Amino acid sequence: MSRRTGRSHKRKSKRRINSLPPGLEKVNLSAAGIDVASGMHAVAVPPGSSPDGEDVKEFEAFTSDLYLIASWMKECGVTTVAMESTGVYWIPLYEVLESLGFDVRLVDPRQLKRAPGRKTDILDCQWIQRLHTFGLLSGAFRPDEQICTLRGYVRQRAMLVEYASHHVQHMHKALEQMNIKLKRVITEVTGVTGMRIIRSILAGERDPSKLAAMRHGRCKNDEETIAKSLEGTWRQEHLFALRQAVDLYDAFQGMIKQCDEAIEEYFAILECTAARHEPGKRTGTTRRRNEPHFDAQKLLHQFSGVDLTRIEAIDGNTALKVISEIGVDVSAWPSVKHFSSWLCLCPGNDKTGGRQRSGRTTPSANRVASALRLAARSLWNSNSAMGAYLRRLAARKGMPKAITATAHKIARMVYFMLKYGTEYVVKSQDEYEQQHKERQIKNLKRRANLLGFEVTQTPQSKPFTENA
Repeated sequence: MSRRTGRSHKRKSKRRINSLPPGLEKVNLSAAGIDVASGMHAVAVPPGSSPDGEDVKEFEAFTSDLYLIASWMKECGVTTVAMESTGVYWIPLYEVLESLGFDVRLVDPRQLKRAPGRKTDILDCQWIQRLHTFGLLSGAFRPDEQICTLRGYVRQRAMLVEYASHHVQHMHKALEQMNIKLKRVITEVTGVTGMRIIRSILAGERDPSKLAAMRHGRCKNDEETIAKSLEGTWRQEHLFALRQAVDLYDAFQGMIKQCDEAIEEYFAILECTAARHEPGKRTGTTRRRNEPHFDAQKLLHQFSGVDLTRIEAIDGNTALKVISEIGVDVSAWPSVKHFSSWLCLCPGNDKTGGRQRSGRTTPSANRVASALRLAARSLWNSNSAMGAYLRRLAARKGMPKAITATAHKIARMVYFMLKYGTEYVVKSQDEYEQQHKERQIKNLKRRANLLGFEVTQTPQSKPFTENA
């Protein structure tokens, strides 16, 4: 048989892999399993379903071969397919099979490593097909086509921002090699003051006083301090490295702007949801670094019907990341507990012998969880109830655990707002402290009653003031 039509593995398919426990009921009788690779896909169909008697075949990864896979599986009566998520190689095959009406499940590789010792492509696809037949595989979450397209734009933008940050580091290195201590006297080298000074240096200006005179009016340090930091050694090789870093940084900033324009144009064709409450006021009029060049708050409110930026920790950029990853329909998670578990933000459940061994959260590279953790970290100086919650937990359990717990709380708010359209109610730090005090009093009374005591609350005494 030619390679184009799929290589037969009739002899290998007869090899028996370790059987599953007896008594399992077959759930998916027309299930197939696919082991995905960069250049070759191994496909296993239910035994005896293939017209030519071959239950396992290998196909190349060209587009025409992907349609051959779909055609062969239809001949075998396959309706549902499970495949392992391997890099980005699964995406073209997934999209082709989904467009042709197959029920495709993308499986986490961790679900397939319960039975070790199967590390050939043929045995792997047979094992995937067998597990899927008995309903032992759960598919990963994948949003609808509109959100997938938006997610592609936003992820591309995030990659460009990361690349631009690398060249900011190169700028820092070149300045440090010339002993220019600019980052010691200004908050951000890529801000207004920093870029004015750097571009003037590249244009040939060397006088520290003239360079310091370019400071922005809101800069904290005076011209004398800034001028002192600009006395360095102007070596040509370091100036050359600085120029290239600035050029690359500008190039990536231009690409980010193009990406923002594409995202804004895509929002114009998306179907909007009826607004379920009024949008909140924008926190500022000036654009901060790495923020979109469009009004993300307005577009996201029109698209989702809710304004996630009402939550203190979430700005337009964070809301864009969240919506682009999960969409506006959270029905894929039956409850908020399922949603928190998918984000790996809920406490761990490691028990043995009735004893809780650990409550650590599961490590994860979930992009939504990472965005919410960054949002939670920004609440340290906030006078809101969320800021007070973060500081109280940080004092008791440490900053990492406090950030995770605060991100968990934010995730629950996001879920309820998207599912029920509820409006976020802002609470101040004083309101939170009062509620926390009431809870403590209630818990003290309950514990005292269990021990046979009664707690009596006495009025607070007036503070002592010395007579004049």
